Amino acid sequence: MREWQVKRRERTRQLIELGGLVAKADLVELTDDDRATLYGAFLTVAAKLRGPDGAQALVLFRRRGKRAFEAEK
Repeated sequence: MREWQVKRRERTRQLIELGGLVAKADLVELTDDDRATLYGAFLTVAAKLRGPDGAQALVLFRRRGKRAFEAEK
């Protein structure tokens, strides 16, 4: 398989997995599948992570995510 095909498949898989996380967090239902709302929420998270408390926010988000994954097991 060509290198560009491998990279394309890896990116496709990553995007599918990220979309799955959006659905898993019930964001599709909570926003009534409003793409502008979802994008705005993602931009808000990105701004928070770029801000002065970004490292602390990242730790908090990671902790919450890990707990949620563990709770599903």
